[in-house]
Amino acid sequence: MRNLLLLILFSITTINAQTYPSKPVRLVVGFPPGGGVDINARLLAPRLSEYLGQSFVVDNKPGAGTNIANELVAKAAPDGYTLMVGYVATHGTNPAVRKVPYDAVRDFTPIAMVGGTRNLLVVHASVPVADLKSFVEHAKKSAGKLSYGSGGMGTLNHLVMEQFRAEAGFDLIIAHYRGIGPAINDFRGAQVVVLVPRLAAALPHVRAKMMKPIAVTGRERHPLIPEVPTFEESGYKGYDAVQWYGIVGPAKLPPEITRRLNAEINKALAAPALQQRLSADAIDPMPMAPEQFGRYIQAEITRWSALARERKITLEE
Repeated sequence: MRNLLLLILFSITTINAQTYPSKPVRLVVGFPPGGGVDINARLLAPRLSEYLGQSFVVDNKPGAGTNIANELVAKAAPDGYTLMVGYVATHGTNPAVRKVPYDAVRDFTPIAMVGGTRNLLVVHASVPVADLKSFVEHAKKSAGKLSYGSGGMGTLNHLVMEQFRAEAGFDLIIAHYRGIGPAINDFRGAQVVVLVPRLAAALPHVRAKMMKPIAVTGRERHPLIPEVPTFEESGYKGYDAVQWYGIVGPAKLPPEITRRLNAEINKALAAPALQQRLSADAIDPMPMAPEQFGRYIQAEITRWSALARERKITLEE
């Protein structure tokens, strides 16, 4: 009898996967319209609608530092009709530095990685440095004077700078903002003179000569700024952090649905039209199998948790 029930359950799951999707799919975003997470959702949704023959509707659920969206998706039925854009904060840095009302690994099914954008160490034009070596030397000489603006305590750009400060052995005055936008505004007026924004946010200001680029994260130089060396070229390994975006669903999503969504998302990432749109936002496609994406998420949490413990970075809220 038990074997018969399992066979019936398997058959139902297989039939559901074969007919999936048979109604519109909700793609939840934990932010208001606009910004990197929302942009990625709106780039991907129409492609999936075309490939799968059903509407993929972007549903913005901002609030509580994305926790409203996270909890909504974690508690949704695992039927493939409620998905979410998970990104480096929801499934990487936030679980590493604060208590969150969800488990980034156990409560979600990793479906597909979309891509990531590098981070760029920049200084104000008034700072007399030209490369990473001279930056470190200047920072050591200017202890207690050089000001750094982060997009918020525990964010990727904050943690990357903490990693670098610990390894290079210098200190900064750190100002935490509510997002990288306000930090860039103060950078214009030289209230802060060092930033590590994502490449897409920095590029317009670099091209306008307002920001002086010093080093870029990643294992190789970026084609949009080929003249800027990587941290590794300058003698600092392990700086491959990216602001990444991916698609996740509730835990226990049927493997057949997960694999189908993964195949269609990877198909979209291979299309020149989407690659061009992602490139315009300095996002490099990073197609992965679901299992590979799951390992990537776990590695991100482990990596940033270790740094947070070492640097004693903990947020209670």
